[in-house]
This record gives sequence, structure tokens and C-alpha cells, in this order.
Amino acid sequence: MEIRTLGEPRFPSPIALTVDDRARCAAEIVRLPDAPAAPGEFFEIAGPRPALFFDPARACAGIVTCGGLCPGLNNVIRSAFLQLHHIYGVPRVLGFRDGYAGLDASYGQEPVVLTPSLVHDIHRMGGTALGTSRGPVDIPRAIDNLAARGVDMLFTVGGDGTQRGAYALCREAARRGLALAVVGIPKTIDNDVAFVSRTFGFLTAVEEACKVITCAHTEAHSVRNGISIVKLMGREAGFIAASATIASQDVNFTLIPEVPFALDGEGGLLAALTRRMQARGHAVIVVAEGAGQDLLGGGEERDPSGNVKLGDIGLFLRDRIARHFRDAKIPIVIRYIDPSYIIRSVPADAEDSIMCDLFARNAVHAALAGKTGLVIGLMHDTFVHVPMEALAARRKRLDPAGEVWRAVLATTGQPARFA
Repeated sequence: MEIRTLGEPRFPSPIALTVDDRARCAAEIVRLPDAPAAPGEFFEIAGPRPALFFDPARACAGIVTCGGLCPGLNNVIRSAFLQLHHIYGVPRVLGFRDGYAGLDASYGQEPVVLTPSLVHDIHRMGGTALGTSRGPVDIPRAIDNLAARGVDMLFTVGGDGTQRGAYALCREAARRGLALAVVGIPKTIDNDVAFVSRTFGFLTAVEEACKVITCAHTEAHSVRNGISIVKLMGREAGFIAASATIASQDVNFTLIPEVPFALDGEGGLLAALTRRMQARGHAVIVVAEGAGQDLLGGGEERDPSGNVKLGDIGLFLRDRIARHFRDAKIPIVIRYIDPSYIIRSVPADAEDSIMCDLFARNAVHAALAGKTGLVIGLMHDTFVHVPMEALAARRKRLDPAGEVWRAVLATTGQPARFA
């Protein structure tokens, strides 16, 4: 888990309290008494270093935001700029427009020169002031453009696809002998990044999802045999759906990608839902977007970011449930709510705003110290440096045997599996 550096730091840091470059954080801190001792994984601690590789007074930094929207993107842009500008005195910070497309000079969009007046209130708005896009980066053209503009540090804000592109940029810069620090800030509303206990935007998404669930519960409870289905984000991990279920306490069935489920049969979802309607006369179902994809028989078509295109499990469930109760001659009133684009577009709440600031400032510390090919991670309330190649090799998923899923089962009363 060692981090590559561009060379020997030679410039004194303006920050008095710094981190020892030898400090490490253990990936695992809990061990059974009789477990054999093992070295395990240790990560370099993030934070300001006593010496810098780049002379801040002559440095130029770039920021790019990629992929889907997430609460807090503007907070990250603002905090990274203010750290560079006010604390380190970096005179020039460029914001590349429209994601990785903007790194290509032939795209025709000049980067914006960030200033205090430009960023002063962007944290109050959702989305990203720099724009975003999906799709790969043209590595040679991007490096040509960055070198031509004298960019010393590039901050890549995005998910696993973004960081894979960032790692390719890092390797190409190294191959050319360019002193370019590439530092990633992990962004995924799904909270599914390895070595990051919580990504920014996640708690805001859960909070907004709870508001939707409250309304869905009201809709279902206000009519006879009312059923509300709420589809939430979560392509491969059900953290938002599970956390919103626990927080709201109004959900009766929660479906996530990590736990396959059957619709038909005595142990299937439809039978359980029928029993619920006969007993209580209303139900709320929360489903993560990646759940039940095996039931839809989707293909392997991919989006510009390389992700498999998902079928709409929410609409599928709505239609199957409606047909089931129609065949059973049980009248129902069914509501389907998909708030995904609304949830991801709101500004960050206070907790996520703090998280964004910490991620951004630690990324700036790393880049100015000449560290490259890393993503800022968070483990045991400690910010760490994670090699990009390690991040690409591992995914975080909700554990069906873990505490969070057990809490979901206790909250909803649903069985551990619909089979």
C-alpha cells in the first residue's frame, strides 16, 4: 500500500502542524484473542507534510468532476480551491469543464480560472459548477493539454471509473517523465468505494430518501390496500436503501443487490406482500436500482462509463405486483416513486459538507507533497492515502450477514431471504 512520490520534497510547508510521512493506519483494528498475528494492510496517513515537492508560489492545479451528480461536488471544488489559494498560496487553479471531455483540448471548452469570487457561494447549490460527463478520457491528448497549460497537480473527483482513468493519466505522465501529481477524491452516492467508510453525499441522500419514504407511507396508509414502491440509488450496493429503511422505520420490504429474491412461491415476495396486505392493509417497498436484475433478463449493453445498463426494477415490480393482485381479485392502489435524480441533485447537508471539506483539503496536502496515483480514503475516522490500483481491485458491498442488514430485517420484519 505504499504511495508513489514524484521526488524529494524541497520546499518548506506553510503549515506548522504536520503528519509524519512514516505514520500508518491499520486496515483491521479488531482481532480475536486467539487469532494468529498477521501483518495485514497498512495505509499512509493523510495530512500536511513538513516539506513540499512543488513550490506553491509557482504551482498550477487543475480540478475535474466526472460521472453522475452527487451532493457535495461544489463543496469539494470550493474547499480544494480555498486550501490551495489561502493556505498554500497557489496562484493558478483551473477548473476543467464537463468531466474528462474537458481535458481534451479538441473538445473546445476552455477551463475556467477559479477565483474566490467565483466559488464563494457554489457550495449552496447542488450539481457541479464545472459540469460533468460520463465516458473515458483520451489519455495522450489529456496529458498533452495538461502539460501545455503547466498543470502540476490534477484532482479527479469521481467514482471507480474516474479513478481508473486517473491512474492511466498518472502512468502516462510517469512514462513521459512529467512531474504531474494525480490525486483522486472518491465520489459515489452509493457509498460503495473500498477503503472509504463513508463517501460524501451519502448521508444527504439517505436524509432525502427518508423524506420520500415518509410521503410514500402517507400515500399507502391513506387508502385501502395502498402499496407504495420507492426506487432508490444503488447499482451494486444497497447502502442507501438499507440506511433509509432503518432511519425512516416506515418500510415493510427492502430489496438490495446483495440479497437475491424470488417473486413467486410460498416463500416469495408476492406471497409475503399478500399476507401483509391482508393483515395491515398497506405496505411500503424500497428497492435499490440494482436489485433483482436477474429477474429482468437484461443484456450486457453498457453506458459511456462502461457500466452495464440496468433494467428498471421499480417499474417491473409495479407491474408484477399489480398483475398478481388483479389475478387474486384483491383491489389495490399502487404508487411508484423514483426520486433518484432529485436526491442526487440537492446541496450537501452539514455532515456531508464537513466530509467534503476534509476530503478536499487532504487531497491538496498530498498533491503538494508530490504524492501521486492515490485516492483519499477514510478508515476508522482517519484519512489515508490509498493507491489507485488497490481501489480498482476491490469493491465495497453491504454484508447480508452484517449488522446493517440485520437491522433492516428487524425494522421491516421481512424474512432474511425471499426464496
